[in-house]
Amino acid sequence: MFALHPRLAQDTLVIGDFPLSRLLLMNDAGYPWFILVPRRAEMREIFELDYDDQVQLLKESSQLAMVLSRIFEADKLNIAALGNMVPQLHIHHIVRYRSDQSWPNPVWGLFPPKPYSPRALQETCVNLVEHLHDFIPDPGCPVAPRVC
Repeated sequence: MFALHPRLAQDTLVIGDFPLSRLLLMNDAGYPWFILVPRRAEMREIFELDYDDQVQLLKESSQLAMVLSRIFEADKLNIAALGNMVPQLHIHHIVRYRSDQSWPNPVWGLFPPKPYSPRALQETCVNLVEHLHDFIPDPGCPVAPRVC
């Protein structure tokens, strides 16, 4: 049975689900940083997924990358499955700008995370979710129209 690793649950906000993967947002407003987690138990590596799931993961990752690049006007996308700290299979999708505080270095551990404000979280959810296909937003993801 699928369960989200405690570290991912602690550090992220659930945005919703693709057919295979749960989409998470790292709770660090310093970077648009999203994580895909295939909803399969005990997976550590992409090759451990069956073939159809590997193909589906690539489709979801590619769609997410294309949408992120377009709506955030990224200079570069960092896409990686590392798993050194969290063994559960997950794929980071990090929007990078030449002007971001960590450029050109990796984002891990250089600066303390800045949690999203409720308004910034809502704007991020709305902007992203309206561009994703075959995606079901999580009930906790604030995708309602913005209230001023």
